[in-house]
Amino acid sequence: MYKLAIVGRPNVGKSALFNRVCKKRIAIVDEAEGITRDRLYAEAECFGISFEVIDTGGIDPRSPDQFRDEIRQQAEIAIEEADCIVMVVDSRVGITELDEELARELLKTGKPITLAVNKIDDHTHESRIHAFYPLGISKVIGISAIQGYQIAELLEMAWEGFTPKEERATEHGIQLSVIGRANVGKSTLVNTLLKEDRCVVSTIAGTTRDSVDIPITVEGQKYTLIDTAGIRRKKAEHAVVDKFAALRTERAIERSDVCILLFDVQEGMTSQEKKIATQIEQSGKSCIVVMNKWDLVEGFRMEHCLQALYTECPFLSHCPILFISALTARNLDKIFPEVQRVYEASKTRISTHQLNTFVERAMQINHPPMLTGKRLRVYYMTQVDVQPPKFVLFVNNPTLMPESYKRYLINQFRKQYTYSGTPLQLHLRGKPKRAKI
Repeated sequence: MYKLAIVGRPNVGKSALFNRVCKKRIAIVDEAEGITRDRLYAEAECFGISFEVIDTGGIDPRSPDQFRDEIRQQAEIAIEEADCIVMVVDSRVGITELDEELARELLKTGKPITLAVNKIDDHTHESRIHAFYPLGISKVIGISAIQGYQIAELLEMAWEGFTPKEERATEHGIQLSVIGRANVGKSTLVNTLLKEDRCVVSTIAGTTRDSVDIPITVEGQKYTLIDTAGIRRKKAEHAVVDKFAALRTERAIERSDVCILLFDVQEGMTSQEKKIATQIEQSGKSCIVVMNKWDLVEGFRMEHCLQALYTECPFLSHCPILFISALTARNLDKIFPEVQRVYEASKTRISTHQLNTFVERAMQINHPPMLTGKRLRVYYMTQVDVQPPKFVLFVNNPTLMPESYKRYLINQFRKQYTYSGTPLQLHLRGKPKRAKI
């Protein structure tokens, strides 16, 4: 999902604009400065584009507020996350030194910026916006966050040039990100797949700091390869650039269709890989596990490595696992066929009739346990979404299904239907209570 950040100095109307865009009173609006301190998120939609809007605290390095450094850091993270930025200024006050300083910093990001000149209640005050052109931002519009004046026009201007995610997926093909710890061979793998030195490769961990998007076509299928910076442990994130690198990797996972989770087979599974795998799973993204540097391993069988992986991370057992050497190109020809197979599996839909037949058989093999003298009853099961596949079980009481039985149903489901590399989401919905007469 795209992200739009609302930034500006204190008391220019950022929170009022945030509430107006998301059409809810989420952020506190007050004439006092510094009310908003943390980042606030809400979902919105405009002209077919779904996006997340982020409200930030006012940036003022000279503020006496004891939290000013934390507020600025929160705003910087929001700017880093955002696909486009709306900078808010106050038409009644005019340009201030803080406005000029913030505009310079935003222009350095190279991201699309729209200047919202706030507190213009109608077209008779439009001439006030001309005073703000010296800030150097080309897209300028007068608005009133309180009155709702020209909010739709502001969003149209901000998202100009962006396309809905569905169209973007068709245009860019399968979004394929290469995820892993620092120095496991991500850039080497990308370069070998591309057959060119597109990414800088070094034995120094952390050479890649930005996420790099690279288009490639394999046997007529379009892909966008996303080479990401290595995720480090929190204690190892000494520099701000490392924190931003981790943030970009998280964003890469969010916009991926399939993730390649790359391991250094010599080092095996670490706690960091477990966290990355969990993050991919929780994001609902399909995953392929790739064990790199297999050419350097002696005296170990693949079966032993697989058993160790399944023991450490049982939830990766549904993912395809490949043993490769990015340096020598060993087994790299198997990657794209697996990606295609996993991607197609994530889009698979199953009819309600087939799902209900499956549930009936699964419950005959293993009945749900009795809890507090009552037994779970399943009325029917249906699929409500894909990528990831999402299913809803309509039951008499969701609290009667223990987590162990939910896992049993998912395991039985995977045995019957091919959802290789794809996480499954199973939600319970209880029977609505009858209104008392």
